[in-house]
Amino acid sequence: MNSARIHELLKNKSKSEVFYDERPVWIQEVNNNIAKVGFIDNFEEKDVLIDDLYEKNLYN
Repeated sequence: MNSARIHELLKNKSKSEVFYDERPVWIQEVNNNIAKVGFIDNFEEKDVLIDDLYEKNLYN
């Protein structure tokens, strides 16, 4: 995923399925090329490269 797409998702109020390492996440914030994400399946948070995030509908 790229920075422009992440900012588009953050502005958009509709739900988008975003994944990191095959796990669903929600994007909490973005700083440069790092996104802080929360995992939907538990309370874990992690800083990840935005290039490592992807949308499910683009790959299925």
